[in-house]
Order: sequence, then structure tokens, then C-alpha cells
Amino acid sequence: MPVWTRVASDGHTKTTTLEGDESMAGVEEVRAGIALANQKASESVAALQQATLSLEEAQQALANATQGSGQEEIQHAYGMLAEAAQSLNGVQGTINASITSAENYAGRL
Repeated sequence: MPVWTRVASDGHTKTTTLEGDESMAGVEEVRAGIALANQKASESVAALQQATLSLEEAQQALANATQGSGQEEIQHAYGMLAEAAQSLNGVQGTINASITSAENYAGRL
């Protein structure tokens, strides 16, 4: 019979056998933990979307302020802002893939 031990928030350990109602509680705890992780990950995606929007606004402000400037520094700054926004989009995709994987796992429990 499988047995696992966990440490409670008060520092005491609890040993549980994985059978009957206790195994279901374990599965539900795992699902709840995954749901919390996915919620936090979704919140981070929303924050990244806001950051991407801010970067795009920064690009536009820079373009407006330096319109007609052929200075290499300005072009480089504009390109770096674009690259940062693109990187954030990639991070969002990675987080969304993580959420999907975790949801798939929870669905198989």
C-alpha cells in the first residue's frame, strides 16, 4: 500500500496511506494546487500582455518624438523595444503551454 508523508504548516508530519477516501483527497489537493498554479500563471500572462502594450506605446512615442531622425542610436532603441515586446509574446506562449499541460495532467487524475 503506497504511503506518503507531508509536513503541515505547523511543522508536524502526517503520514497518509493512499487508499479509499484519502487517495481522493490527495487527488483533489493536487487538482486544487494545479488550479492555483494555473490561476497565478494566467495572472502573469495578463501582466505580460500589459507590459507588451506598454512597450508598443513606448515604441510609438519614440517614433513620434524622433520622426525623421536617421540616427542609428534611435533605430537601435526602437529595434530593442520591438525585440523586447516579441520576447514577451514568446514568454506568454510558453506560459500558456504550461497551463495547458497542467490542465491535461489534472484531467487525467
